[in-house]
Amino acid sequence: MAEKYQNKYRIKSARLQNWDYGWNGAYFITICTQNREYYFGDIENGKMQLSEIGDRAQKYLLEISQRFEYAKLDEFVVMPNHIHAIVIIDKIDDGRGVGFGVGFGVGFGVGFGVGFGVGRDAINRVSTTLTPEPIKKPGGITGNKNPMLHQNISRIFNWYTGRVTFESRKIDKNYGWQSRFHDHIIRDNAEYNRIKNYIINNPLNWDDDKFNNPINPNSDNQL
Repeated sequence: MAEKYQNKYRIKSARLQNWDYGWNGAYFITICTQNREYYFGDIENGKMQLSEIGDRAQKYLLEISQRFEYAKLDEFVVMPNHIHAIVIIDKIDDGRGVGFGVGFGVGFGVGFGVGFGVGRDAINRVSTTLTPEPIKKPGGITGNKNPMLHQNISRIFNWYTGRVTFESRKIDKNYGWQSRFHDHIIRDNAEYNRIKNYIINNPLNWDDDKFNNPINPNSDNQL
């Protein structure tokens, strides 16, 4: 992407303190369109019918696993005015000095990590604990220039939202995202299954979905 677009579409998120969002784990991401406008299509008979812009929103979600080798896209859905996705960060070393990766096999692990079932991509290794730990001084001898520091959820979705915006404005010059996105750390098997089922059934439950209405553009409560 051209240099002038770098960080132009950066969006903030509500973050858990003392948790580094580049650490291994499974993250539930929700991003809404600006003012919850229905740019991505419509729900018909419980199924999502993608618009041209919706096709782009889905296309670039599917490219996440190819573009970011440390991330894997799991369950996701593109809805009329928002997207949900589970994204797994799985590094050999996530900077905490612990040699565990994210494990998504069958069953629930005990001890230093957790393992829980995954839909599309299964990696049979033990995961890091999802208990927040104090953030240590990053980067080693390279300091903040260490590229590993930038292998995180923000990097993925700054790229994603920027790319979708760039391509979508070729279709509709008014296209935009809300200024914030929500990222939630999935902590155990039960929560993973609950969120996965929510994503799968989102189109069927659209009539009762809290996002199924535009919002006041002057409101700060956009999620």
